[in-house]
Amino acid sequence: MAKQKRTFSDRLNDKYRLIIYNDNTFEEVGYIRLKGFNLLWIIGLLGFVLVALTFILIAYTSVKELIPGYPDSRLKKEIVMNALRLDSLEHELKIRDIYFQNIANVLSGKDTFNYNDTIQKTFKAKNISFTRSVSDSLLRKQIEEEQFNVSIYKEVSSNNSNVKMSQMHFFTPLKGVITNTFNPEGGHYGVDIVSGPNEVIKSVADGTVIFANWTLETGYVIQIQHENNIISVYKHNAELLKQVGSRVVAGEPIAIVGNSGEITTGSHLHFELWYNGRAVNPQDYIVF
Repeated sequence: MAKQKRTFSDRLNDKYRLIIYNDNTFEEVGYIRLKGFNLLWIIGLLGFVLVALTFILIAYTSVKELIPGYPDSRLKKEIVMNALRLDSLEHELKIRDIYFQNIANVLSGKDTFNYNDTIQKTFKAKNISFTRSVSDSLLRKQIEEEQFNVSIYKEVSSNNSNVKMSQMHFFTPLKGVITNTFNPEGGHYGVDIVSGPNEVIKSVADGTVIFANWTLETGYVIQIQHENNIISVYKHNAELLKQVGSRVVAGEPIAIVGNSGEITTGSHLHFELWYNGRAVNPQDYIVF
């Protein structure tokens, strides 16, 4: 009689015995008796444990760095350092902007503020009353007389439009050393003045700001329209303290000397003076 073919479920119902013998004496040490279903369950449990151990090994150990495309510890460190550098750079830029704003506020007689005030205010200063002492008033008067005495530059009447340029008195925009002189034939329509860093640039005469913006070649530029069809131009500034339409007087701070723009060789002021639409040599009218 032919042997009946058994199915897989029939084999799972069979009982199996795993016997352990001593290899030298062939003595039976022990045995394990299992059904097919139990054996299948044990194999599945072992597979799950193996997968779990593999996941833990990759997720929580340095073995994952051996996987192609996974960032190693050095790359992670560089990412963290770049994030810190970017945060520091943003912090320094905010401090720089506040520094220039404080300079503008000091020169304009306004209150200054610090970087912490822009993040969180721990107290209200609305009701604080500031009083100017006698010593403070005397010091302010002394500084104004020594540094910002512009009375001699207001001799020309605002109603006299026929005054020649040689009769006008101009305020020195920046004290320093002239490194490049007036040369219209070579395309240099002004003078280059080198001074200390963060020096204040002042208006040469009373006037109105007609341009104050960034240009690709000469950086931050400010232009002032004066009486008698005179225009003064200040280029390569680090910061502008006035806006278009602002009314300025002779000797009033308008910018901070800098090194902005593509056509520059260092921190300096490129100053131009135009009369009746023609560039003139500033050294003929101003003592630098």
